[in-house]
This record gives sequence, structure tokens and C-alpha cells, in this order.
Amino acid sequence: MKKINILLALTGVAFMLTSCDDYLDTLPDDRAEVDTQEDVSKLLVSAYSTNSAVLMMEMASDNVDDNGAQYSTYPGIDEMYRFKDVTSEFNDDPRSFWNGCYRSVATANEALASIREMGEPKELNPQKAEALLCRALGMFQLSNVFCMAYDPAKSNEYLGLPYPLEPEQKIGTEYERGTLEELYAHINADIEEALPLMDDGYMSTPKYHLNMKAAYAFAARFNLYYHKYDQVIKYATLALGSNPTAYLRNWAPYMELGSQDTYNRYIQSSENCNFLLLTAYSIAGRTLNAGSYLRYAHNDDILGYETFWARSPWAYSNSTSSNNLLYMAHTLYGNERITLLPKMFETFEYTDKVNGTGYAHIVDTYFTGDETLLCRAEAYALRNEGTDSLKALADINTWCSTNLEPSYDQMTRQDYTIDYLNRFMRSTIYSAVTPETAALRTIKKVLHPQGFSVEAGNQETLIQMILHMRRVTTMHQGLRFMDLKRYGIEYTHFVDKEEPIVFKAGDLRGAYQLPVDVRTAGLEANPR
Repeated sequence: MKKINILLALTGVAFMLTSCDDYLDTLPDDRAEVDTQEDVSKLLVSAYSTNSAVLMMEMASDNVDDNGAQYSTYPGIDEMYRFKDVTSEFNDDPRSFWNGCYRSVATANEALASIREMGEPKELNPQKAEALLCRALGMFQLSNVFCMAYDPAKSNEYLGLPYPLEPEQKIGTEYERGTLEELYAHINADIEEALPLMDDGYMSTPKYHLNMKAAYAFAARFNLYYHKYDQVIKYATLALGSNPTAYLRNWAPYMELGSQDTYNRYIQSSENCNFLLLTAYSIAGRTLNAGSYLRYAHNDDILGYETFWARSPWAYSNSTSSNNLLYMAHTLYGNERITLLPKMFETFEYTDKVNGTGYAHIVDTYFTGDETLLCRAEAYALRNEGTDSLKALADINTWCSTNLEPSYDQMTRQDYTIDYLNRFMRSTIYSAVTPETAALRTIKKVLHPQGFSVEAGNQETLIQMILHMRRVTTMHQGLRFMDLKRYGIEYTHFVDKEEPIVFKAGDLRGAYQLPVDVRTAGLEANPR
């Protein structure tokens, strides 16, 4: 296995981001010695990556389509959509994301080392927990982009990523990629060590840190990808408590808001559903929300037949918001080329207002109650023991209770039964992999699960519904790409006046290629 010094890959990025660190209230890299509880707490502010994978993962998913070469795009976005190695350099490219995540891991390791040097006093247990979780989160984020979906039958064959456990003291530290099995084991170990130590009472802005609910939500999502369904259920339940509805987004007040106010409310830390908010330097806001680039976007074909306006148990017809109970279906903006839910707008930090220069930022609701509930529903459906199907159905109906209007046009919200959902699925065709017309698109996908199975009938019906609910819940956030990878869902990226590009089950392009300087330094490339 080839080795690399990760510091070489990081060289050059630290100073590039220093100029905008103040905006996100992070500490400079030449920080003083960390030897007090307050120092450790301050250090952990900078243990969260300020780079996002949202644009990379969203552009690789089936949430976007080609509007035609007459519309503009950015070279790096074009490469993402076409599943090519990304050669353009900008804040959303693989290299920036790699560096950002490994910087957060390095910061977490510095905090852990400082805690050890102070004798690991019990009063620092909460900070130790946060540092362990930050390290695990950084590596989990990297694995979602640069690794294949976890498959227990192939996890010892699939490449993992270097997992630093100590601060890097000098040039020359060597690392191996290892296997995906080893990578997931490290993430799991950090999570399991951290959770018993959690206490977020010391956090001044807990929604921007891995607070207790965010930590449990993280554990639930990770274990879902890890196929550990008992753990998903355990941690999702700890995050949601005995009344999950209290931690789901209350959509009713949004119906009276315009797009900007919707966005402002959506990312508010006061919203109970928002467990963790992550900020990043990114042009995802202007790209996904009708800004500068219109070529690759969530357009009418996808909107009307696969996502918010698609025929579903709560929507009678395609291509319209009429007879549709979904709150989100009535909070959309845009046109036939791009339709957006106002949740990923850009915040611009001016460094020179006269010349209009500065930094583009996004705020990502990275862990929410709604997505955590759907993690649990999926875990129940996949475990499929005893009354698990009824428990999955109960979570589906809980999600519906806040995401669907009580009534709209001719429809009325109901508690959905397995029989009702089965009838709907039997009346719905499987979406074509390469649909020649929009009418051949549906919310029902052919599944090729990676490392697990889904039985025809009740289990598939529940999974199809949950995947659709996850899709609309996480729109514009990139999580759909992980669901496509996990379930081996095949789909097509159409390209104007060119042959369509088909993404296959188990497609090796599901793991983004490592940055070129990382490969040049010796770390093994992802196979193609």
C-alpha cells in the first residue's frame, strides 16, 4: 500500500483560508499553546471543516438535469455532472474539501493531545467527546465523497482513507489508505467512545457544534450507512425522544413567508428540528438556487415526475402543485429550468464592496430531526423483524404529520396503511434508467442494494417511500447521492447533443477521484 504525508497535501491551503477565518470565528493556525479548559473549548471552534461537499454530491446525483448548452456553467461543475476528475480549482472542488476535512481532523487531534497532556481531567470529558466526534465527522464526510458505499462483502476490498490519530509533528509522517472496513471501524470507535462523555452545557452556540442531539443524529446516520440497524434505532430514538414531532420542521408558518424569509427561518438555530448547522465557503447557493449557473439544475422534468410535484400517495397527479399535500410543494421558486426550495441561499461576505469582491458562504442544516426520523424508519424497514414494518410505517406517518398539510384542494391527510402504500406502488411503474420522456420518470426506482437485500412486497414499498421522503427532505444538500450509492439506483445524466451518461449500480465513479497532488505525492488513486 502506498504512503503519503498528508501535510504535503495541506501545504498551501492553510494560508489561503486565513483571510476569511474571522468570518466564521475560527482561530488562526499559529495559535498559542493549549493548556486550559477554555483553550481547548476555543480550539474546537475550528475543528469543523469550512468546506462543503454539497455541490459535488448534488451535481453527481439524479436531482439535476441538463438544461442545454445555451446555459452557462462553471468548468468544475461540468466535470462533476459528467463524473470526470475535477481539475478546476475553487472552494467546492475535491482538493479544497479534502484539505478542509483533514484540517478539522488535525485540529481535533491537537485538542485530544492537549487533553491528554493535562491528565484527562473529568471536567474536560465534554470537550474530549466533541473532539472525538469532530474527528469522526471529518472522516465520515471524506468517506462519503472519496469512498464507495459500505458493503460488508466488499469493505475489505474497497479503499479507505488515512485516519490520523495523533497530531502531525513534522514533515515525514506516513499514512496508508487502508480499507473501507478499517475506516468505518475507526469512525465507529470514535463515536462510541465519545457518546458516553457528552455534555453540551459548555457550548455557547450548541447548534454550530456537535451537541448531544446532533451527536446522536450523527451516530444514527453513520450506523445506517454501516448497516447496524439496532444502533440506528437506538441513537435516533435518543435524538428524537418520546415525542419526535417536537423535533420535526413545523412547515405551517412557512406558508406565509417569501423566499428570503423562508431561508432565514429554515437555518435558524431556534428551529427545534435543526440539530447541527455547518457553514462553508461555497458557491452551492448561487448554483443550486437560480443564481449564476443554469445549465445543470433541478428542473421541471425532475420536479414534476420525481420530486416535489411527482405523483405520490399525497399527490394525485404529476407536474403540478395542485392536489398535493406536501408543504414543500407549495414553497418552491424558479421556472421550468430551475426550481428551488429556499434552504441553500448564498450569504456573501464583502471584503471590498466597491469592487464587489469577497467570499460566498452557505449554511447547511447538516443534521435535522426529519432526516434522523427517516434514518430510523429505514432501519426498522431493513431490520424487518417482528413488528418492525409497523414501526417503520409509524415513523412515515409521523413525518407526514408535519410535512403534509391537513388538506389541500381535493386531498386530505390520512394515516397511511401498508395496504394503501402497496396499492400505490403496484400502480406505479419503475422509473426508466434513461427515460426518453418525462412521463417515464417516477418516484419508484429499481433497487440494487449494495451489501444487503430488500424483499418484494411490504419491505420494498416501505423503502421506496422512505427513499422518496429522504429525497425531498434533503434536496439541495447532497445526501441523495449517498442513497443512490447505497441502493445501487441506476440513473442517467443527459448531456445536450451528446451521448447520455449512465451511472450504474456499484459504479466506481461513486467515489470521487482523490486530488491530483495527493495522488502525485503517492496516495493510491481510486480505481476507474
